Amino acid sequence: MKLPVRILLSLLCAAMVVSSLFVVSSPSILEDALWEIQDELDSAAEESGFVSLFVASASAEETSEFSLPIDTSAGMKPDASSPTQLRTAYAGKTIKKDTTGLVTVMAKQHNAIVAINGDNYTNEKAKHSFIYRMGEKRQDKLNKQKDILIIDENGDFHTFVKSAGADKFEKDTGHKIVNAFMFGPALVQNGEVLTLDKEYNFNPNGREPRCAIGQLDTLSYVLVIADGRGNSGSDGATHKELAEFMASLGCKEAYNLDGGNSAIMVYNNEIYNYKARERDVADVIYFATAVPSEGN
Repeated sequence: MKLPVRILLSLLCAAMVVSSLFVVSSPSILEDALWEIQDELDSAAEESGFVSLFVASASAEETSEFSLPIDTSAGMKPDASSPTQLRTAYAGKTIKKDTTGLVTVMAKQHNAIVAINGDNYTNEKAKHSFIYRMGEKRQDKLNKQKDILIIDENGDFHTFVKSAGADKFEKDTGHKIVNAFMFGPALVQNGEVLTLDKEYNFNPNGREPRCAIGQLDTLSYVLVIADGRGNSGSDGATHKELAEFMASLGCKEAYNLDGGNSAIMVYNNEIYNYKARERDVADVIYFATAVPSEGN
C-alpha cells in the first residue's frame, strides 16, 4: 500500500488505570513487547511508504501502585517519560465553558507526556451532541450523522456508527462512560476496516491533515498524525487511507479526530509533527504519569 503520506505515530504501550491500582511485576515485560511492536511498525512503515515513524515507549517501576482519579486533575509532574494513564482535558475551567486554547498550553498545564487534539465538540453548541470528559457529561443527545467513540472505565474503546446504541451503552454493558467523542468517522471496529461514509463531513475523500487514536489491545494504544498542506512534505490522507493504516498497525478499534490545522501532536511539551501555526482547539487527549516524582 503506497501512500504519499507522512505519518507521525506515537505508540503508548502503557499501564492505564482509571478506577483501580496497577502493578507491573517486571519492566522488562513492557520493554520486550515494545521491541516486538517496534519491529512490526518498522515493517509496516517500509511497506506503506510512510516517511516518518515515531514511537514513544512507556514503562513503570517494579511493583508500583498508583492511579489518577476520574476527574479533570492533571497528571503527576514526571521525573522521566513514563505515560501511565489516558486522560482528557478541555481549555475552559468547566466542560460547559465555550473556550479554546493551544494544545501545547493544555499539555503543559496537565503534565502530559504526549498529547493530541480532541474532537473540538466541547466548544460547539450543537443541539444533538454526545460529549463526556473524564466522567463528566456535557450532553448525551445522539447525532445520527456522527460516529461516536466511547472510552470506558477500563480504558477500552467502543465505536458506534451513526451513533446507534451509544445512548444505551451503560445500561447494556454495565460499564461507565469516562470519555465520549463525536467527530469521527469510526475507522476500525473489531479489527476490521469499516465501510466509510463517502458523505461524511470534512472532505472524507480528499487528502487532508488527519488525527486518529486507536486501541491495539488492553491498555495499549496508538496516536497517529498525518501531516499535509503547506511545507510539510506530505499530501495528507483520506479517511480510507487512514483507516487502512490504523488496521495495519493492529488496531482493534480506531477513530478519526479533528484534523486539518487542528491536527497536532505534542511530545514532552514540544510540537512533534510539522505545524506552520498552532490552532486554538477546545480539548486534548493526553497520557500522563500517575507515579509521583521523587520530589513529591
